[in-house]
Amino acid sequence: MYRNILLPIDLPHKESQTKAVAVACELAATFGAKLNAMTVVPDFGMTIVGGYFPKGYEEKAAKEASAILHDYIRAHVPAGLEVRHIVANGTIYSEILRIATEIEADLIIMFSHRPELRDYLLGPNAARVVRHADCSVLVVRGD
Repeated sequence: MYRNILLPIDLPHKESQTKAVAVACELAATFGAKLNAMTVVPDFGMTIVGGYFPKGYEEKAAKEASAILHDYIRAHVPAGLEVRHIVANGTIYSEILRIATEIEADLIIMFSHRPELRDYLLGPNAARVVRHADCSVLVVRGD
C-alpha cells in the first residue's frame, strides 16, 4: 500500500519522536517501503539576519544536521530497512511539503506535541502539513 514514507525528524527534540519513528519503521517493514528520514535546518527568515552569522554557517549547520540525523537513524531504525537521509533548508512545513512532492511520498509520518493555545492561533507545522499535503499524513502524538 505504501512505497515511499517520509519521516520528518525535529533534531533538537529527536528523543521525543521515538513513537513516530517506531510507527514509520513498522509500516515501512510491513509494506516494503523506502523510509525517507528528513530534517530541516531553518533559514534566517530575513536576509538582514543572515549577515550576523559567519560565512559558511548554513553549510556547516547542514553537515552537522546530516551527521546527527545519520546517528539517530542508525540508533533507532532496524537494519534491513531501506533509508534515505535528507537535510533541507528553509521553513519547516514548506520544506516537508516540497520534499514529499519531490520524492513522491505516499505517506508522511510525523510527531506532534499536544497543542497549546498558541498553536490554535498560529498553527503548528504538523497542522500545516496535514492541510496542504498531497498524500496521507499520519500524526503521532507525544505525551
